Amino acid sequence: AMLDPERGLSLTIARVVQRLQGSSLHSQLERQARVSLHKPEIKLESLKEDIKDFLKTSGWERKLQNAVYSELNVFPLPCHPAAPPEHIKEPLAYMRKAQGSWEKRILKSLNSMCTELNIPLAQKRPLNEQKELLNKWNEMGTDEPDLSLFRPVYAPKDFLEVLMNLRNPNYENGEQPSFRNHLGLIQVPLKVKDIPELKEDFSELDLNIGQLGIDDSAQVPPEFFENEHVYVGQKVLAEQDSAAAQQYVRQGCPTALRADLWALILNISNQPEDLLYYEQLKSNVIQHNLLVDSLIYKDVKLTASNDDYYFVFEDYLYQV
Repeated sequence: AMLDPERGLSLTIARVVQRLQGSSLHSQLERQARVSLHKPEIKLESLKEDIKDFLKTSGWERKLQNAVYSELNVFPLPCHPAAPPEHIKEPLAYMRKAQGSWEKRILKSLNSMCTELNIPLAQKRPLNEQKELLNKWNEMGTDEPDLSLFRPVYAPKDFLEVLMNLRNPNYENGEQPSFRNHLGLIQVPLKVKDIPELKEDFSELDLNIGQLGIDDSAQVPPEFFENEHVYVGQKVLAEQDSAAAQQYVRQGCPTALRADLWALILNISNQPEDLLYYEQLKSNVIQHNLLVDSLIYKDVKLTASNDDYYFVFEDYLYQV
């Protein structure tokens, strides 16, 4: 059920507040507010306003804005409060049914492979194996385990067949041949943007607008655009505004600013707790051996094997 805009907005606000409440940003903001109490410019009679002003001028308000912005980008718009979580994830019932049966098929395939090869789905690594893995953590790509017995969990053509057989039960196409029957193998009537909407969405790709790395537009010499664009990018980074960064990269992202801009857009930073979380995940990997890891290892090997020209990140992919 669609919600009226007012109700939808209040639901969105409530959910964003709820999600940010347990975050590290929340505790940092509380800590900063406490610290500010000792500042001479904070007066008791105007306490609330003064603390708000302090958070604004010290850059914390911007951090909060970025957090809210990334929440709004990551999570779908709120549905009806009574909607179950699986409905929010996938609102079409026939799609959910197809997903469920495909998942069953995958699990069956995984289990039969385990039985065949006599390998458990998960087990704890012996201590000597743990030490060995830790030692070669940074060069996993060089030491290749024998995975010849592991086969893919499904064939791409099986998945294509499932997609081709998807039919919306509410959609009557009739038996008469029409151009719709010939639009392609997959006949799922999904809502897609029309031409005017696409034009608006991709307005930055207009021929009159500069794009980094595309220098066939003669109006502006490409190096002028590039210098200006890099200069604007540095200003966006100085402002530390996620929304501005996302708008900026629509005209291309200068190579030198890529890492910083994407970290800003995704609102990620290397806080001590992030590093700690990564270390916890790593120790879980060291301790436990999962069947799925071997399948992913094999997949990475087939698609991104260590090539110094094309793919220098193979080891990172295994670690992740």
